[in-house]
This record gives sequence, structure tokens and C-alpha cells, in this order.
Amino acid sequence: MELVSRPHARNLVTWAQHRPEVVVLSADLTASCEADAFRTAYPNRFFSMGMAEQNMLSMAGGLAREGFTPFIHTFSVFICRRAFDQLTMSIAYPNLPVRLLGFLPGITTPGGVTHQAIDDIALMRVVPNMTILECGDATDVETILDLAQAIDGPVYLRMLRGEVPRLFAPDEPIRLGTPRRLSDGDDLLVVSSGICTEEVLRATKALQSRGVGLRHVHVSTHKPWNDTALLDACKGIRHGVISVENHSVIGGLGSAIAETMAQAGLGLPLRRLGLQDCYAHGASRAYLMAKYGFDAQAVITTAEQLLGRSLEIQGSELSAVRLQPMHSLDKAEAL
Repeated sequence: MELVSRPHARNLVTWAQHRPEVVVLSADLTASCEADAFRTAYPNRFFSMGMAEQNMLSMAGGLAREGFTPFIHTFSVFICRRAFDQLTMSIAYPNLPVRLLGFLPGITTPGGVTHQAIDDIALMRVVPNMTILECGDATDVETILDLAQAIDGPVYLRMLRGEVPRLFAPDEPIRLGTPRRLSDGDDLLVVSSGICTEEVLRATKALQSRGVGLRHVHVSTHKPWNDTALLDACKGIRHGVISVENHSVIGGLGSAIAETMAQAGLGLPLRRLGLQDCYAHGASRAYLMAKYGFDAQAVITTAEQLLGRSLEIQGSELSAVRLQPMHSLDKAEAL
């Protein structure tokens, strides 16, 4: 499996080369948010704001009014909690083209509750004019800048850093409001986002080996939410829907699915995997996903509950972490 080292750091420099309007703002987390290569390449377009996120977001709004496209680089928690008033009043209300790159989404950091953004999607969903995107692999990271730049208004991006696996084919860029359908079947629908998609992929072969018809959809656009795509994915499903997210189950992916199903009068059971209205503590990503019940084993356990039978799947049957890149089933040449 290909692991791509710091894909955003390299991609940002190349992508911004002929876009002089693009500037980067950092809040004393430049290397941690992979903006250090940009700083070296384009020092006159880089602004180090120190640990002053409120000021940084207000300044980004001012730069956007003057024709620049600011790309804010900091941890998700500081964008969504520390500077929420400046985000709404200086950026979202005037609908300015500011790109808010939030690193360490959910439990991707062992830093504990102060650094784990478990409520950022919920907060951003209630902000008018805001678009919310989430990276699931290196292909998403490498193609998300083009998508964000094409959007008229502010965009919040849940970004991945460091060693990022490539789950999707490099020629299948992230697209606005277009989920990837990764496997098909009529028994269960699993909808995942971000790092949770890899966990569902780890469980897929084991479930299919037991005769479970698994339909798996990867979501990268949380807002604007695509009701039609979700309802289409639910067609013909017999036993229920499972959502898997690196976030609180309140206000995120699971809530969006529940709202859509309820409004459409869809009578399918829904199980939401993610943080169950609690804080996580500091530990490794794998440990936390297992402890709080949104890893591959949790997907299998929930599938058993919806199917009403034991599948007798052992942990050794799960695919190893880091899988082969795959094409979306929507791509004809990949069938």
C-alpha cells in the first residue's frame, strides 16, 4: 500500500506557484500544519500570526476583501472553537473566499481533548455560506485545493497530515457533493467519512465472505449535503444503515443521514458509530477508534446486530491497515 509522506506540503507549493492571489496564514503551527515548504518557497505570501487565531481569521477576512485568497493553516479546534465569532462575522457573514484548513480532526491526535476536534463539523454545519469538505486519503489531499478554490465563499477543510494512505485511485479527484460508492450489496449500507473509510474497507472482505451484501459509500462533502445521493444509496437496502465518523455522532455525518432519512420517511434502522456524546482521552488513533467503537471491529459488531445473527468473524480476518487503492464503482473502466 502506498503511503504518501506530507502530501499537502508538497502539493500546496506546486499548486500555488501560478496563483499569486493565494496567501497562507499560520498560527504558530507552520510545520505542524505542513505550511513550512510554502513559507520557504513564497516568503512574501506567508504570514505568521502567532497564537492569535481570532486576529488571524479577522485578518483573513480583510485580505479576502482586498482580492487575496487566504489559506488558514492551524488545528481544527482552534478554527472552530477559539475563533468562532470571528469566523462567522468576519468570514462567513460576508461570504468571503477564505479557505480554513483544519488539521488533527477528531481523534487523529494523541493530544487529548484540548486538541481533538470532535465537534467541528457540527459547529460548521450551522454556519450559513459555509462549505465543509473532509479528506479521506492522499488523493483527496492532493485534489482538494482545486475543489476548494472553485467554491464561491468560505470553505472548511478537514485535512490529513504526515503519512497518508492512498485509498482512491489518483485519477479520481474529490468532487463536491459526490460520494464514492466503493462496494455494492443489498443487505446493509455503510456510510463513512475521513479516516473511518479505511476501517470500513478493512471489514469489507470479511463481511462479504459471510455472504453479507455490503454497500459502502464514502462521503467527502458534509455541506452542502446531498440528500439525493444518500436516498439513492438507501434504495433496496434490507436490514439497515450504519454511519461511521471521526466525530461526535451528534451534529455530524450520522445526524445528516438521520435528518435525510426522517424527512423522506425512510423506515430503515440507523446505527451511528463515532464518539457517543463523550470526550476522548489521549492515546493512539487505533486504540481510540477501538475503545470508542468506530473501527473495523465495531462495524462488524454493528452489522451483526442489524442482521440478527453472529458472523463469527475473527480479528485475524480483517484486512491489514493500509489497503490497496481502489476505484469508485461509479467509474466504468474500474468495473
